[in-house]
Amino acid sequence: MDGNLTKGPILKTLTKLAIPIMASSFLGTLYNITDMAWIGLLGSKAVAGVGVGGMFTWFSQGLSSIARMGGQVQVAQCIGSGDREKAHKYAQTAVQIALYMGLIFALFSLIFVRQMVGFFNLSDAEAYNAAISYTQIACGLIVFSFMTITLTGLYTAQGDSKTPFVANLVGLVTNMILDPLLILGPGPLPKLGVIGAAIATVTAQFIVMGIMILGIIRSKKENVLKGIHLIGGMSTKYLKGICKIGIPTGIQGMVYCMISMLITRMVSGFGAEAVATLRVGGQIESVSWNTADGFAAALNAFTAQNYGAEKIDRVKKGYRVSLLTVGIWGLLITLIFIFAPTPIASVFFHEPSAIATAINYLVIIGFSEAFLCIELTTIGAISGLGKTNLCSIISILFTSSRIPLAMILGNTSLGLNGIWWAFSSTTIVKGIIFTGTFFWITRNGRLQTTLSSRQ
Repeated sequence: MDGNLTKGPILKTLTKLAIPIMASSFLGTLYNITDMAWIGLLGSKAVAGVGVGGMFTWFSQGLSSIARMGGQVQVAQCIGSGDREKAHKYAQTAVQIALYMGLIFALFSLIFVRQMVGFFNLSDAEAYNAAISYTQIACGLIVFSFMTITLTGLYTAQGDSKTPFVANLVGLVTNMILDPLLILGPGPLPKLGVIGAAIATVTAQFIVMGIMILGIIRSKKENVLKGIHLIGGMSTKYLKGICKIGIPTGIQGMVYCMISMLITRMVSGFGAEAVATLRVGGQIESVSWNTADGFAAALNAFTAQNYGAEKIDRVKKGYRVSLLTVGIWGLLITLIFIFAPTPIASVFFHEPSAIATAINYLVIIGFSEAFLCIELTTIGAISGLGKTNLCSIISILFTSSRIPLAMILGNTSLGLNGIWWAFSSTTIVKGIIFTGTFFWITRNGRLQTTLSSRQ
């Protein structure tokens, strides 16, 4: 691909860009599922501990999305308008932000790890110790993840989704090999348990980052990442440009995670098995949201380039094609979760009571999967137009409503299932509202007016 997303058949252009991204997202899902499957052999307490530690790596993704989203949208819009020099400066600034934020978050995590884990009030000592160990390693070396996420966005902005896919494929293979070796310690190898899972994940992230950096070194001169510097001052102009687009997305991601942390604390009142179900259930569900998020990343770059090139009709057509594609995928996941939850739950849990809890989760969450895919795809499109603040307002408002709804439903006869219904119902509402918002933005020439005022 030559990186130009403003010409050619829309479906072919989007699909060519989206398939490697979706495949990369699916590999990301396999990363997490692989960890959970092996850790599941250690028992639900170990899973619960890793689940808590994973909350902080998830929170960190909100911070990393500032550099990724801000960089991806600005770089893609500059490429669409033909200003590659400006695109290069935005790319360099985004990478520097990712590096500095990753190092700061790592330092904070190492210093305050006990206070962070203590928030969840884990009463079981084994689960608590597992959470401490996993968080120290996974968050202490989180900079690899920050760099990987940002580089992926900058590659995508240029229409190159193949390089991140190859890097993630190698990382997945590495993770799948290291997981059983480090977690279970077959033969003479030591059994490291959750520490082994953290080491395997961090090692894989380092390799993925390394491959993408190697791709920059070996790339042609037209790659906007060529010649970037990690150390040095950042231009205030480009820093502001990235923050304007990226901060709303970052806040959205972090708030979303904090809401999930509060709900996880509620869930912990139902025992370690409930926490483990929430963690594992989220990873299983990522089969749909990671795939949709991958397509959304492709649509984001497609929308940003065409918006920069003032091809508004092409933006609208691209969105409709994407909506149909991910909607069908979401409906497929809905059918699987609702009608075949038992074999899925049995892969990750081995205690009958834990399996029963996981089945209830999958069935209830299953009703919202198509809406989840639509929501994520639409966020990608709206963000590509530079309107990340609007996405954040809608997402934060309706995701926050999960807290009072979970408190109300959780205290009824539904119990734990009431909390699951709080998740599902709000996702359905968000999917509907985001879709309506996109069509409202693009109606009656409103987008052309916005573009003119921006210039």
